[in-house]
Amino acid sequence: MIELIQEHWLAILPFVAVGFAAQMVDGALGMAFGVISSTLLVSVLGVPPATASAGVHLVECCTTGVSGISHAIHKNVNWKLFFRLLVPGMIGGVTGAYLLTSLDASITRPFVMAYLAGIGIYLLVRGIRYPPHTHREPKIIEPLGLAGGFLDAAGGGGWGPVVTSNLLVQGAQPRTTIGTVNSVEFFLTITISVTFLIGIGTEGFSSSFWLPVIGLLVGGIVAAPFGAIIAKRVPAKTLLVMVGVVLTATSLFSIYRAIF
Repeated sequence: MIELIQEHWLAILPFVAVGFAAQMVDGALGMAFGVISSTLLVSVLGVPPATASAGVHLVECCTTGVSGISHAIHKNVNWKLFFRLLVPGMIGGVTGAYLLTSLDASITRPFVMAYLAGIGIYLLVRGIRYPPHTHREPKIIEPLGLAGGFLDAAGGGGWGPVVTSNLLVQGAQPRTTIGTVNSVEFFLTITISVTFLIGIGTEGFSSSFWLPVIGLLVGGIVAAPFGAIIAKRVPAKTLLVMVGVVLTATSLFSIYRAIF
């Protein structure tokens, strides 16, 4: 692995930048690392969807761990919500990873992204009209964890967009919601990665796969602590608007890629 880095270090640098930017967005908004990274691996490098998703989740095992610790240190985690999301998310992740090793999820992805784009527009409008009179405790949690885990594994990203956006729509506090969803994602990515490794083995992991993975990993780990600081210090109104813009933009781009 060290020889691979030394031989191709110039080729790795662009992926370091992508990993840094993707993790900054993910750590601050609770979403988009998987979407950005998976789009790059599949559309630019031609990596098979299952292998791309496996690579992204391998990277996220490290980035989400650092991000989760940072959020806990900055008191961004709602532990009651954490445990209600944890088990359903892991079950959904295992199911999605298992199916992706044998099925092509590209047909369903445009419909999922259309739904997420709609959620993004709603959040953008809600952010502009923020603050509401009161914040509400979300009522639908476990089904979100199950759906988010499944879509994250099957589509190479989706845990943050599905879970964070829906919890915010229900009226949850942006700061603790983002921190909690990021923290749960660490355990989700480990579960999904193990499932992928069992399902596809090591034959799909060539040097062309490991180069971007190493770059994403380095950039993501460097950026992870800064995302928690941004989530803590940026006003809730700004966070909601940013979530709406990022979710709408990435979803519409994914729809465009899928159709054209």
